Amino acid sequence: MSGQAAGTPFPPPTEAASFYVGPVMHARMKPVTHRFSYKVFSLLLDLNRLDEAAGSTPLFSVNRFNLLSFHERDHGIRDGSPLNKYARDLFTQAGLDLSGGRILLLCYPRILGYVFDPLSVYFGYSKEGELVGVLYEVRNTFGEAHTYVEPVKPGDLSQSGLRQERDKLFYVSPFNPLTMRYLFRVLPPGQSISVRILVKDIEGPVLAATFHGKNEALTSQNLLKLCLTIPFLTLKIIVGIHVEALWLWAKGMRLIPRPAPPPKTSFPPQENQTR
Repeated sequence: MSGQAAGTPFPPPTEAASFYVGPVMHARMKPVTHRFSYKVFSLLLDLNRLDEAAGSTPLFSVNRFNLLSFHERDHGIRDGSPLNKYARDLFTQAGLDLSGGRILLLCYPRILGYVFDPLSVYFGYSKEGELVGVLYEVRNTFGEAHTYVEPVKPGDLSQSGLRQERDKLFYVSPFNPLTMRYLFRVLPPGQSISVRILVKDIEGPVLAATFHGKNEALTSQNLLKLCLTIPFLTLKIIVGIHVEALWLWAKGMRLIPRPAPPPKTSFPPQENQTR
């Protein structure tokens, strides 16, 4: 088990990198019902300590090929520039001061050079260790991405976790229109993590997607174990997306035309930014 920082309601792991292992579940409530679940593992990385993270095990690398790897060009503006600066700049634009604080990124790793990451979550902490903001970086299968910047407002974070909401702006599922709203329910990284997204329209819930993971150290032994017990993780994700889409189509769902993508980043309405 990874060590944890003290003094915050949800103290994150102290290591530069660690794993979270557990199930991903998707459940559609309407207009047809459909559900699937499978086991995955994610990385949690301290973006200010990537060199240290790369030294965790010879089987893991940063910005170069390995059995397991993390590449900065897979995220942000995708040009390979420092991801820590990219994320800090977005938090700063949202009026948040992360000077001296950490930014932790939850994402899927590359396995033998390949990755597809539908959702990456950046957790921004103040120098006192308080969670002050979250970036939800969403991708679709058309090579597009959009980041929702969410300050943690008074009342968002309680002992039961983080609760945030945002209008949907970005085309993801070919069966869902943009006239929907996201409800984010997050248990910040610690000994465990939970990310739940409920998608609603004006009549109520449409789709729920969740990930629940337990923290494990990034060691050679754990890395090999995960690659053997959950093989072809990243291929499994992209193939699974298309297989489940075929099931929905077979159940009578029909495709919604893809609109032009929005700007790559969105902030909440100005009146909601209280920090």
